[in-house]
Amino acid sequence: MKTKVILSAVGSDRPGLTQALAEAVLGAGGNWLESHLNHLGGKYVGSVLVEVERDRLPALTDAVGQIDASGLHVSMVAAGEPVDSAGYPLSIEVVGQDRPGIVREVTAVLSRLGANIEDFASSTQQSAWSGEPIFRAEARVRVPPEVSFDQVQSALEAISGEIMVDLTVTPAADSSTKGNPEQ
Repeated sequence: MKTKVILSAVGSDRPGLTQALAEAVLGAGGNWLESHLNHLGGKYVGSVLVEVERDRLPALTDAVGQIDASGLHVSMVAAGEPVDSAGYPLSIEVVGQDRPGIVREVTAVLSRLGANIEDFASSTQQSAWSGEPIFRAEARVRVPPEVSFDQVQSALEAISGEIMVDLTVTPAADSSTKGNPEQ
């Protein structure tokens, strides 16, 4: 019987870390299904969804332990069940001068609306004109069917002036949409 696990990895970046993860997965007879790997704060950070025969989990655990010895800390947890995907997806883009609290304010609005954040990526970079740090974030959220697109947009627009950011909300393509973004 197959099971799915998530490998979380953090370590000092160097060539070969992704290959070491791939070797561990394949060596244990696992299948690399999905991953998010990147540089964050000068470190190599990532997560990998792996499918493996249940009786091969000890082999995967051993292989992961060997990676730890090379300076990459890898932990393994059982994957959860898929969440209910009722609702409709939206893409949200946030851009503004960097300051503390932007993420908290945006996520607080989304939480109050019952929206689930499915993907979130953010970064800071220097403005080409002023040299000041600019904050950018992109999120993909799933909104409950009873919450309209206009409600989401209005709620986010209500805080955009307070936190001094531009917010763009657009319907996202999704073949499993069970709601209507134009409600």
